[in-house]
Amino acid sequence: MPESLNFDVNIYSENQFIAEFPEGVSLLLKREDLLHPEVSGNKFRKIKYNLKEALNQDKDTILTFGGAFSNHITATAAAGKIAGIKTIGVIRGEELGEDLSKTLEGNPSLEFAHSCGMQLHFVSRQVYREKTNDIFQQELKKKFGDFYLLPEGGTNELAVKGCKEILGPGDEEFNYICCAVGTGGTIAGIINASGDNQQILGYPALKGDFLAEEIKKYSDKNNWELILNYHFGGYAKVNSQLVNFINKFKKKYQIQLDPIYTGKLVFGIFDQIKRGKFPAGSKILAIHTGGLQGIDGVNNILRKKNLPLINK
Repeated sequence: MPESLNFDVNIYSENQFIAEFPEGVSLLLKREDLLHPEVSGNKFRKIKYNLKEALNQDKDTILTFGGAFSNHITATAAAGKIAGIKTIGVIRGEELGEDLSKTLEGNPSLEFAHSCGMQLHFVSRQVYREKTNDIFQQELKKKFGDFYLLPEGGTNELAVKGCKEILGPGDEEFNYICCAVGTGGTIAGIINASGDNQQILGYPALKGDFLAEEIKKYSDKNNWELILNYHFGGYAKVNSQLVNFINKFKKKYQIQLDPIYTGKLVFGIFDQIKRGKFPAGSKILAIHTGGLQGIDGVNNILRKKNLPLINK
């Protein structure tokens, strides 16, 4: 799908073999990052049914929320441009709006969203915490008019429905399915699509175990677990160890990982394999959820700290 988004065709991405480890443990990577060059991975899955619903409701605008390096913001902006529907991004960080030109010059994610025609609305972190508040949402409607509301990270019932389509024919052979976790929608869809004999492991990119309650909102199955040890300090936190792992992985397997989600996911899987956490003969499928657009922004931060950069 290099030029357009086809919402009426169920698309399955390929599973790429990575390695066979001791004790017959094997790892494959589902290449969701190759679904579309701009609306890739789980963002395509989450946006798919929401965009269709917005069009069904005759909405001409989608409004959503995100941080300065949000994959969700850039994907929504690109999808809106392709579908011919206006987009508004409510961005966390009031200071970023003080000099928009300077912000866009130093932030490739927001610059891309802006280039797609997304209207950026910057709010303070305190105000941003009210994003689910009805009063705040009514204020946004007074300012921008009627719109289709897409939650932060894109997670809602329609997003989970889309993420259920990540698993395809043949994936029932895997004992473990692993994915990064941000807001919980992607893993909830995967859990709902999984077999009872499969174990779904989620690797949160954020600190804390609060995501378990979010996942339970969308799935009543219990064949899943959150692995809480590989967030590297929290959302968008990166250190030299993670950067070096991402660069070595790319050199060896010719696959780009991102530092916010999939880099931490694959690092965690490799570390757990090394520690013998998976039984002998286990077949592991890891989900590459895309998010590669965030690399440039993270590299800008690493450059300022004189830390190693992620190779592209």
